[in-house]
Order: sequence, then C-alpha cells, then structure tokens
Amino acid sequence: MATLATFKVPVVENEPLRVYAPGTPERLVLEAAIAQMKQELPFEVPCVINGKAVRTNSQAKQFIPADHATHLCSYHEADSALIDTAINGALEGKTAWENLPWNDRAAIFLKAADLISGKYRYQITAATMLGQGKNAWQAEIDAAAELADFFRFGVKYVEELYAQQPVKNSPGVWNRVEYRALEGFVLAVSPFNFTAIGGNLPGTPALVGNVVLWKPSPLSIYANYITHKILLEAGLPGNVIQFVPGPAPEIVKQAIDHPDFASLHFTGSTAVFKSLWKSIGNNIEKYKSYPRIVGETGGKNFHLVHSSADVDNAVQQSVRSAFEYQGQKCSALSRLYVPASLWNGGFKDKLLQTTASIKVGPPEAFQNFMGPVIGRFAYDKILRLISAARAAGGEILIGGSGDDFKGFFIQPTIILTKDPRSITMVEEVFGPVLTVYVYDEEEYEEVLSLIDTTSTYALTGSIFATDRAALIHASSRLRNAAGNIYYNDKCTGAIVGQQPFGGSRGSGTNDKAGSINIFYRFVNARSIKETFVGITGHEYPSNLL
Repeated sequence: MATLATFKVPVVENEPLRVYAPGTPERLVLEAAIAQMKQELPFEVPCVINGKAVRTNSQAKQFIPADHATHLCSYHEADSALIDTAINGALEGKTAWENLPWNDRAAIFLKAADLISGKYRYQITAATMLGQGKNAWQAEIDAAAELADFFRFGVKYVEELYAQQPVKNSPGVWNRVEYRALEGFVLAVSPFNFTAIGGNLPGTPALVGNVVLWKPSPLSIYANYITHKILLEAGLPGNVIQFVPGPAPEIVKQAIDHPDFASLHFTGSTAVFKSLWKSIGNNIEKYKSYPRIVGETGGKNFHLVHSSADVDNAVQQSVRSAFEYQGQKCSALSRLYVPASLWNGGFKDKLLQTTASIKVGPPEAFQNFMGPVIGRFAYDKILRLISAARAAGGEILIGGSGDDFKGFFIQPTIILTKDPRSITMVEEVFGPVLTVYVYDEEEYEEVLSLIDTTSTYALTGSIFATDRAALIHASSRLRNAAGNIYYNDKCTGAIVGQQPFGGSRGSGTNDKAGSINIFYRFVNARSIKETFVGITGHEYPSNLL
C-alpha cells in the first residue's frame, strides 16, 4: 500500500471522570444500565476463537458477589482441543497482524478507547459494578477511564518507541532499528479486580504486533467479554486475541508447554506467579527462544506517618486507600505506622470516626462506599486472618465481622498491634483490613527498618510529613521498599501516563504498566545496517606499504 505520510497519533489525555452525583445525567443513565442488566441476566459468554463464538460442553458461572444466589453469566470453558485451535489460529494470523501498518494497528486501539468511553461506557461500568462488586466511582475509574487510558496512551508510547532510532550513521550508511513482535504467542492471565487490567494484559502485547491467548479470571468474565467484543468491533482481527475462559491450571499448562510460547503477561497472586516461573524454567529446552516473563503480583503496602504530618490529610488518605474497593487492590493500604504523639493526640479518634461513617452494602446503592468482597474464598480467608490477629493479641478497634447471608460483606476493620511483625502486618489480606503499629518518635529509624524488612513485597507506600528533610530521609531509606512511593498522598490510585505502576521483590517484575517501559518487554529489536556504496578491497589502510 502507498505510504502517504509520517503519521502522528492524536494528542492523548486522561479520560475525564463522570462523578455520578445525585441528579446528574450520567447517574440516571448508569442506574438505567444497571436495571436493564439485572432484567436480562444471566448472560451467556462463549469462548471466542478466531473471532467466532464457540460453545463447549463445559460451563461455569460468574455469580454476583453482593447477591451470591444470583449469577451474572454462565460461560463456556475452553478444553484442550479448543486451546490447540486457539494457538494455531493465533500463529496463523501472526504475520498479517505484525505486518499491518502501525497506523492501522494504532487506529484499532484508539477506536476501542472511544467505544469504551462512549458507546459502551455505562454497560461496561454496570458489568463491573455487578460482577466485581465495585461502587460507581471505582467502576468508572477502572472500566471506563483507565481502560480507555491504557489503549490511548499505549498508542502514544508505541509511537515513541518506534521513533527511537540510532543517532549516528557513518558516511554511506543508514542505520535503523525494527521493533519486531516476539516469535510465537503471548499468554495473558488477568485478575478479577480491574476490568482495565483485563484489557491491558492482552492489549499491550497485541499493540506491538503480538498475538495473544487471553485467560480471564472466572470472577470477571462478563466485563472482560464486553472488552473483547469492543476490540473486535473496533476492527481487531479475530485471531489476534483469543478469548479462552476456563480452568486456569489446564489452560496455562497447555500454553506454556507449547514450543511457540513466547511470553507470559500476568497479574495475580505471588505464589501462582512463582509457580509459573518455575514451570517455564523447567520447559526451557522446549522453546524456540527465552520467554519474556512479565508479572505484577501482591502487595503489603504501607503508610508511614511522621510526627510533622498533617493529621487530617493522613487520616482521610489512609481510610481511602485501605477501604476503597474493599481493600481488593494490590496497592491497597495494609500497614499503618503512626507516632504515639499523633495517635494519642487525635489521629486515633479521627481514624475511627471516619471509618465508622463508611456505608457497606450493594454497589448499585450509590450511597455505599464499600461493597462485597469477591467471593466465598476471599470472605473466609479475610475473617480467618482477623481471628488469627485477635488470637495473637491484636486489638480490634473497629469492624472485624462479616455477613454472608446474601452477599459477601465484611465491615471495614482496624487492628491495633503491639507486634510489628504480627500476622496481618506480614501476610497479604486482600480485604478491608488495616493494621496499625504505634511507635515512639525516638524509634523512628527502627521503624524505617521495620517497614523495609517486614514484608516480602515492594509495591506501594506513602510517607506523610511536612518536614521536607524527614520526607526525603524516609524516602531514601525506603528506596527499595516500594515501586510506587507517594508523598502526602494515598498509596492507591496510580493513573496511566502519570504514575507508571509496578513493584519488585515479591510484588513482580516492575515493568511499569501505564508507561513506555512495558512495551519494551513485548518487542524483539532488530538492528538494520544498509550500506549504499560497497568496499573495493579487503585490506586495511595500515596494511599498505
């Protein structure tokens, strides 16, 4: 095809958020979308192979966590034969997709972003609220805004990546770099807690020319299915991203046992990620090349409050980051360190008063700040950890109880511990549980060491201080304790294009989703040197007499 210009992508901005305040037009539309979805459920979700719906003999259900007797959808599970078909179809389509002009690949994802933020905004937000238990604000941030941001900013970052070319050319030589897709296919395994991550995990490698098998979480099937439908409507060829819900162990094993397996893009638990890494290592002789392993896993995130901190701000930020979306974020606040002078001087009372005001209930009731935790396993685990903390001497200051009669609801819980290495200071809870350790100000240096060594994770953390020297000192001491550090702000809420997100240690490979960095992991660069005028002899000048 003719090359008409050096194309520049449109200027991208973060998607503006709809606030859903009482009486606003967007609230009325969202309420109508939720009501319609409730009338039409349960939905049927097929596997989607080579762009075609495929129904199998095995089905499972995604229930509504706020009403666990009701299921949002039934979905067809991929079997071994279907995974083979998906892999073969992806590999057959790989050359055409990789060779598609970059501007056309970009246009597909830009259109998908516009469909998400426009035509499908309320549908995908409603699906995230019902299926994953998010309130309207959290679902808006996730399913509408962040997902659109991932696609739009991704296009911008890839444009910048492709523009990175050698800065020098010898006389008569033209040097350039081609950013090839990986040789083989990518396996994307996405979690339940962010619809946006569900779209980003397959979308990032696909944007740079890869083909992908997408294994969505069984707890977010319907919103992920809508995302996949949007991509197809935007013009994505059907064999670029294969949608294969089903049992994770079987699907993942079959994919990573394949000789054309090229990369894992994963978000989920640390234990599962480590297990997959081992399995990939054991298979290393099978592969055509060394697979790229990209993962973001758990967190045991902290807020450190210095004696100079603005108490009101530290309290409100801590409540937000501990209890928004029921603490079911890998970045959620779990460990809070407060000096005794502030704790006894009003911090404790303000923290408990604010937490006591939190309303818990179904997310479609807009007044509720917190909804349900995602399911039975999560509900039982969280309450078990609270009981273990209590048995070990932790004081339950507020909350500590749950109600699973209709939905999986747990009250926001704050535990005061005298042991900075107690169970809920060490283990990831992934629920609405905040553990507080009160320290004497003369122990400040020891507390910095505690924060750095208590947890195997290193995802997010916040430092609250108006004393600039104290802020910078703590930040330096905690250099490796978090991949995202915040000053006087909560440890949740990274925004695409603003705070590249990721952590290291037990929290993952820190490849920074929402930035250009992540795209380097899914390309395989080739240097091209073209000489216009050949040499006339083989000898060096120094060889001449």
